[in-house]
Amino acid sequence: IVVNLTGKDYATVRATLGHPLVALIFLMLVFTIVSHMRIGMQVIIEDYVHDEIPKLFLLMLNTFFSIAVGLACALAILKLSFGA
Repeated sequence: IVVNLTGKDYATVRATLGHPLVALIFLMLVFTIVSHMRIGMQVIIEDYVHDEIPKLFLLMLNTFFSIAVGLACALAILKLSFGA
């Protein structure tokens, strides 16, 4: 989808991304990418932060950040999908 839209005008890109099936695909992609990001950062934090309190704080921050990024992306996709 992304390769197909390369070089297209704004109206074409918006119309394509506004299609419900494309929106569903992008929502699943966002969920997968955000999950992968959270797990990857979790492994890095667990490997390199040795004190328990900072490790716990960073793991919670990582989870909240991942949720915020996922919600922001999902909101943008849904706004495009519903034409707002």
